[in-house]
Amino acid sequence: MKDLKLLSCAFACLFIISACEKDSVEEVVTDAVNEEVVLDASLTLTEDVLTTLKTSNFNTSEVKVIDFHLPDGSIQKRYQLEGDIALSKVQMDQFIALKSSNDRNYHTNNLVSPRTLSIIGYTGGNFALSNKERTALQWAVNNYNRLNLGIRFNLTFGTNFQNKDMVVYNNAINNPGVSGGVAGFPSNGDPNKFIQIYGLNGFSTNVNEHVITHEMGHSVGFRHTDWFSRQSCGENVNEGSGGVGANPIPGTPAGYDPTSLMLACFNSSVDGEFNANDVTALNYLY
Repeated sequence: MKDLKLLSCAFACLFIISACEKDSVEEVVTDAVNEEVVLDASLTLTEDVLTTLKTSNFNTSEVKVIDFHLPDGSIQKRYQLEGDIALSKVQMDQFIALKSSNDRNYHTNNLVSPRTLSIIGYTGGNFALSNKERTALQWAVNNYNRLNLGIRFNLTFGTNFQNKDMVVYNNAINNPGVSGGVAGFPSNGDPNKFIQIYGLNGFSTNVNEHVITHEMGHSVGFRHTDWFSRQSCGENVNEGSGGVGANPIPGTPAGYDPTSLMLACFNSSVDGEFNANDVTALNYLY
């Protein structure tokens, strides 16, 4: 995976198909539970893939096919874009097929069906969360549950992740020298299942909380808040205003929001909490 810059890559745009944190935070888009076991070694960058991503306001200058490691040690293929977003073939096929006439900013139509979601912090072998990361995951879950949204999270810790809606695990072993996280988009009313974090033990619990909360945001349908500029990463990239998820969520600013938890990049001073606009967007969607 491409390293995310340690600028401020966390919780940027509320987006239903989820983007990822850049800087120190990479995000990988995965699919529903039954789709996660499908290995595909034949992904290719077709014209449909590139056109769909570009018209959906993603930077297509560095799209490539990568290996995505699961906590059971298996490897799947993903499309990687913007350095921290990864989509499976199933997810990409659904994305290409998505047609909508009432898209709203920072999210697509692939929201999560309202319900209590089971989320597990993985504790096994090389992919186990540290004690600090487990605390940060609890804080991240609390961030969502205290808002009384239409979705809630039931957190457990262990290794039996197969029947869980979401899995958070440490993949530092395959990301040496990189700090951040990777997540994905919702599919068929289900959240993105797998969330990777790595290289965060040298940071505060608040930074860990920030990255995990951000990746959970992508997993339930949020895109980076500064998708139009990636200003938090020190960049100036705007893929245009057309396509999926280009219109502002009512009640949130259309311009740069410097304290949003969903910014594309993060820094070491983040506190891991939603700002008022993040809360407005979450309440709008859920």
